[in-house]
Order: sequence, then structure tokens, then C-alpha cells
Amino acid sequence: MSYLRHIWYPAAWDGEVSDTGLLRRTLLDESMVLFRGKDGVAYSLADRCPHRYAPLSMGQIVDGTIQCPYHGLRFDGAGQCVHNPQGEKSPPNAQAQSYPIVERHRLIWIWMGDASHADPELIPDLSFQDADTAYVGQGYLKVNAGYQLEIDNILDLSHIQFLHATTLGSGGVSAGTYTSAQEGNIVWSRRETVAEIMSDELSLIMGLVPGEPVDRWLHVSWQAPANLVLYAGAVPTGLPKGEGREGPSVHLFTPETNATSHYWYGFSLPKAMGEIAEKMAIDQTKFLEVPFTTEDLPMLEAQQRNLGSRSLDDIKPVWLPGDAAGSRARQILARMIADEQK
Repeated sequence: MSYLRHIWYPAAWDGEVSDTGLLRRTLLDESMVLFRGKDGVAYSLADRCPHRYAPLSMGQIVDGTIQCPYHGLRFDGAGQCVHNPQGEKSPPNAQAQSYPIVERHRLIWIWMGDASHADPELIPDLSFQDADTAYVGQGYLKVNAGYQLEIDNILDLSHIQFLHATTLGSGGVSAGTYTSAQEGNIVWSRRETVAEIMSDELSLIMGLVPGEPVDRWLHVSWQAPANLVLYAGAVPTGLPKGEGREGPSVHLFTPETNATSHYWYGFSLPKAMGEIAEKMAIDQTKFLEVPFTTEDLPMLEAQQRNLGSRSLDDIKPVWLPGDAAGSRARQILARMIADEQK
């Protein structure tokens, strides 16, 4: 499968990578290991020792370096062999492949293309979840489905009426309005409902009275390759939006293989709201875990089984109005990949 490579991908939440253990992860069909050095900085190396290709992820962290489990060679964050127990000097070609890493917005970002092009300014602006200004609930799922199916799923939220009927949706979603737009290489999907009756639990999570009609908005932005932000809010019917509560949630996907992907999701609230905001952010993220795990996940994985090695573009599916944003995103992504390969 062709992937966009000269771009930053999420590789982990900041808390997933530590200085005491190794995190093995496959991204874009490449296996790697992530860890923190003595300085607390995150690093990533290809998960293979240049000596006999033993998996470094089976080793351990020793003095801020990775020690190969097979013959004890140690590699620093740049992939350089800094210790050879078999002799005084390390072989000059004992170099493990390293990947550029940047820690920003509570995430570990990785660059899978030519390292000389790895400009941190190209990382999407998710500053609304920076640790010094916001509380962030963090969730992660491994999905046995391709990342483009994940993109479609978030950009077309008409499915919440049916797939999430008792959790995130209601019978009034299809009666709402839907528009899509493109701003440069950013795609927007906007869905709004009027006089909707949400589930009691969702109403309480959003600070509303259960059973009372609300006007709700679900606005999603997409940036390549698969970084989506959902701005969701609601107010009692008839009130202006400014009197409602809106919290951004991130939905970030990185392909593992052609048919599997990583999914990082999180809900953010500003620290200016007080300590209650931390509990609310965590509770909202935990609330999302149920429909994501028990409803979205089985559906996406069933789709992937039906598709097999094909993509939706290969089979030329029926398109509905709600597919407009997803179609735009697919076209932009395909063009970016084609331009990069030229």
C-alpha cells in the first residue's frame, strides 16, 4: 500500500512512552520501538539490531540506551551503538535506523519519510490539549480495519442515529442539516440538529437536562493524513450556541498495515474551568470508549473483512450526501500521495 511519508503521524500518547520500558509499534508496515532516554526525551528506532536483526523490543533500557537482547549491543536515541561488550570499539556500521520524533500537544509524533524534510512546524495545531492549559482524557484502540475507513466513519456522523442509537445518537439526527466544505487541504463536515432528544447519559455528560430537547452541532475538521477534530456542543432548544458547552475531541489514525490501524482519541477541557474539568475530560473519554469499542469497532472490522485487500475506491460504492466530506478527504490524500511519489 502507498502511504504519505513526508508528514507527521501520531505514534503514541506522551504517557505511553517511558524511560523504564520499551513500546513496540508497527506504523506504515514498519516495526519500531519507542523509549525515553536519560534526559526524558522520546526516541524511536527500527525494531531490529543491525548485527543479526534481533528485535530490539525484546531487550531492555540500560542507562538511557536500548540493550539488544541477543548479544548486548547498546544503542542510543540516534541509533548509534555506544557499547559493545564483545570488544573495546563498536563496529563502524553498527547503526540502528532512527526516526525523527517530536513531542507536542500531549502526543509523540513521528516522521516516516526523508529525515531532512522533518519540519516540526508541519505538525497539526492541537494546542487546545497542551498540558499547561488543558486537561485531556486519553484513549487508544487497535483496529483491524484500514485507516481510511476510520476517516470516513468520523467525517460522516449520520451513522450515530443507527449504530449509536442508545449512546451518541437519537432518532432526530437524520432530520438535521449537513454541509461539507474545503479550506485549502482542510475538509469540514458540519451536522446540526434542532429539538433533538439525546440519551440521558449523554445529556448529563454535556451538562444538560435529560429528556429536554436540545439543538446540537457536530463539526469535524480533517487534515492529512488522518487527523480529525470533532467540535461537539449542544444548548437547550432556542438558546444561542454561545450559551452551550463545546469540547473538542481528537480522533487520530495512523495506519499499521493496509488493513489495520491505530486510533488515538481524547477529550479536552481548559484548566481555567477549574479542577472539575479534569474529571469531566476523563469521564467524557471513558464514556466514548463504550460506543467506540462495542459499536464502531465491530462495524469497521466487519467492513474490512468484506473488502479484503480492496479499498472502497476499488469497488466504486454507492455514495450518499453524508459521504461528501469523506470523498473530498480521499481525493486530497490520493493527490498528496501521487505528488510525493513523483
